[in-house]
Amino acid sequence: MRKVILAFAVSLDGFVEAADGDIGWTYPDEEMQKHVMLRESAIDLHLYGGRFYEEMAAFWSTADENAGATEFEKEYARIWRPKPKVVFSTKLKEVEWNARLARADIADEVNRLKQEPGRDMTVGGAGLATAFIRLGLIDEYWLYVYPVVLGGGKPLFPNPGAKMNLQLIETRRFGRGVVLLRYQRPGAGEQDDDAPGGPGH
Repeated sequence: MRKVILAFAVSLDGFVEAADGDIGWTYPDEEMQKHVMLRESAIDLHLYGGRFYEEMAAFWSTADENAGATEFEKEYARIWRPKPKVVFSTKLKEVEWNARLARADIADEVNRLKQEPGRDMTVGGAGLATAFIRLGLIDEYWLYVYPVVLGGGKPLFPNPGAKMNLQLIETRRFGRGVVLLRYQRPGAGEQDDDAPGGPGH
């Protein structure tokens, strides 16, 4: 069965964004960039909230055409555009870049997707991630802990709704002092031997 993976860069004090919305501290270095690409090759569907989809589409749809774009940005944009996406939104009227809108109940839609053939899925957007956490839809948490204390901002777990017991299945240290803590929800299945780690936001 396909899994839903939540991959987030997080500060030491548990925030995914600074109080002013800044996420510049999460920009991956060369080593992390390779893992982003590795993660993209291991999944075949993005699950987005409406606002996060708009932010991603605004930048990545044409990032490879921007003057001064890095090789990483060019490569990721070329991978991102054709990658299938499901956007959970009641406000958006239409979406592009191989995306479709999901109007059905979140749990029903995701559980149906899990039963379909294919590779794993990732969830993007802090708001949608919170909903997934509360509904028990996340199978794996890939937390990339950065050596920074923000002192405030948007927390990764604002209100999970209930206690969660997770199983640590992988740790890895990257450059710049970033540490991957990869957790599995009990009952989510065995760890894939070839499952790559990769930072996300």
